[in-house]
Amino acid sequence: MQAPVVVMNAGGERQTGRRAQISNITAAKTVADIIRTCLGPKAMLKMLLDPMGGIVLTNDGHAILREIEVSHPAAKSMIELSRTQDEEVGDGTTTVIILAGEILAFAYPHIERNIHPVVIISAFKQALADALEIINEISVPVDVDDEEQMLSLISSSIGTKFVSRWSPLMCRLALQAVRTVAIETNGRREVDIKRYARVEKIPGGEIEDCKVLDGVMINKDVTHPKMRRRIENPRIILLDCPLEYKKGESQTNIEITKEEDWARILEIEEEQVKLLCETILSFKPDLVITEKGVSDLAQHYLLKGNVTALRRVRKTDNNRIARATGATIVNRVDDLRETDVGTKCGLFNVELIGDEYFTFITECKEPTACTIMLRGPSKDILNEIDRNLQDAMSVARNVYFEPRLSPGGGATEMAVSVLLAEKAKSIEGITQWPYRSVAEAMEVIPRTLAQNCGANPIKVLAELRAKHAEGNHTWGINGDTGKIVDMKEYGVWEPEAIKLQSIKTAIESACLLLRVDDIVSGVRKQESGAAAPQGGPQGGPPGPE
Repeated sequence: MQAPVVVMNAGGERQTGRRAQISNITAAKTVADIIRTCLGPKAMLKMLLDPMGGIVLTNDGHAILREIEVSHPAAKSMIELSRTQDEEVGDGTTTVIILAGEILAFAYPHIERNIHPVVIISAFKQALADALEIINEISVPVDVDDEEQMLSLISSSIGTKFVSRWSPLMCRLALQAVRTVAIETNGRREVDIKRYARVEKIPGGEIEDCKVLDGVMINKDVTHPKMRRRIENPRIILLDCPLEYKKGESQTNIEITKEEDWARILEIEEEQVKLLCETILSFKPDLVITEKGVSDLAQHYLLKGNVTALRRVRKTDNNRIARATGATIVNRVDDLRETDVGTKCGLFNVELIGDEYFTFITECKEPTACTIMLRGPSKDILNEIDRNLQDAMSVARNVYFEPRLSPGGGATEMAVSVLLAEKAKSIEGITQWPYRSVAEAMEVIPRTLAQNCGANPIKVLAELRAKHAEGNHTWGINGDTGKIVDMKEYGVWEPEAIKLQSIKTAIESACLLLRVDDIVSGVRKQESGAAAPQGGPQGGPPGPE
């Protein structure tokens, strides 16, 4: 506990604290400025060059920040925010960074006025609690079974993205995929789009050819050219073990003295494989899929039994096939039971697309796993469509869990801004100023939307403020024209979960960065003369960083 005393005596504590906070605010603002132009339907694209020489073209905030390399710790912390937002709700990654950057920028004048960071933080926390209540008040419930409402909601999430030209198609794909993987267990809804809704990208064809398959597609061909490539209503067995001769452990040694013994060893191998295949064939399957290898001999026996085999299928694909077909993955052939055989699949089909073979296991009865097949002119475009589709599916999933909507187009942020500014008048003392700053910072979203589509932000914001002052909290900005519109008529709504998460994450992270009053590098030691004297890490005498 002695170190701070030593530092204060040296006269460096206040200077260092102020410098660290200003440095953090500047770094956060720089990161926010990078992706500020990526908000709204008229967003600009960023071209990113990766170390391998590849190019990524995108306006997805998370994808951009993931590729950027920064050395400043506060900037790294900001980039983590977009990752958190993406993991939690899957959308609003750009919003959260812009908001956090703006809130920190508004904290700067208070630090200049020597208001203590703890006072600023407590005002921010108070503003956050009030903002969450305001969002709850202006949000409306939604019926998740209403197709039209759900589609218009998803379209507002991808209206700002590259795929907005094919918006109706992409919205249908996202909604269909989420509805397919949604299951209810013990009264709880589970929607696992990461594991059970796989996106397969096949360059070639037109974007209009994209579809959600009622089953699973994998990039595999049958193991033997003479095996059947089309089977209707197949019986499917899924294995997690090799159909090969099981060799002894590495320390097994066999000494052979006679030639007959060698022949006998080979016979034992064959018998073991034959026994494996006979056990499988006793269940009369049409299709055997294993995550491990299938030996030539096993292929021969399976072919004789008119069974098609696929090998070295990924674990994740096997799990999806199990969910779609009702089969159970078995670890040992001896453990096979009749109940493990999957019979829900209507069609097994292997097709040649371009120069690769793809296996389709489709027409499943009530599948709870699916594959979204994307077609398009090039890999870059397919990657961008994939990123946008993930956002759309996340939005649909959020609404399934929390069926409430907030008005989009900056209307929610503007409502929070106006109502917080009103509440700020009733707050006494010095806390009022930082509290009011949160209200002003919220205006950054509608302002940026107006700027990005070339409108006059001052004029548009004045009109919007006037509408909200009258109590019309659903008015926001039309991101295409820059004019103000009522979101009820315009139809842009966003899940309440995304709005709540954005504001929570932005304000919490701003508080976290304001609390930092010293940045000490544990990597590179500076020269003794170059750095201002500071306390040692264990409270020892003053020393360099």
